[in-house]
Amino acid sequence: MKRPNGDAATGFAESIHPTAKICPVVTQARLGNGRATAQVITQQPVLFWGLITSMFVGNVLLVLLNLPLVGIWVKLISVPYRYLYPAILVFCVIGLYSIQNQTFEIMTAAVFGFIGYLFMRMKCEPAPLLLGFILGPMLESNLKRALLLAKGDATTFVTRPVSAALLLVAALLLATVILPQFRRKREEVFTEEA
Repeated sequence: MKRPNGDAATGFAESIHPTAKICPVVTQARLGNGRATAQVITQQPVLFWGLITSMFVGNVLLVLLNLPLVGIWVKLISVPYRYLYPAILVFCVIGLYSIQNQTFEIMTAAVFGFIGYLFMRMKCEPAPLLLGFILGPMLESNLKRALLLAKGDATTFVTRPVSAALLLVAALLLATVILPQFRRKREEVFTEEA
């Protein structure tokens, strides 16, 4: 089953904070005609405020449950990694299998886990890779849109003052990150030759 593009953004927001779970609920709420709509607030105010209230009650219950259990959560940190990691892995596999009762999700996660392990061995940072996966499709669609508006003329990015200034700032920031590493490598080469 293919998911719509909006699910990725709301799914990411959902994992940030428990209160953000209202985002996919409200933005993908379906009314009587079966179409998704973002006008739930005006068309179904009782439903909307009921959702808000339920999220508030859920957060209060989370606080009431977690305050007495904070000692257990602290003790969980003292569990040795060799026991904790397999347990987390088992729960991840169970969750993956429960999505559609197929082993394809487990194999996909195993392949991406192996790729992640290779990236760790090569000392690649995971944050830029994750940002690339998230922002890449948006960058591509906006680049297509800008080129359509400019009738295929790519020089519009450097002839317009705002875009040229932003590209210059991006190039300067990239240079400040890359140039010290080149200088360090050059110094290592010259110290080995001497």
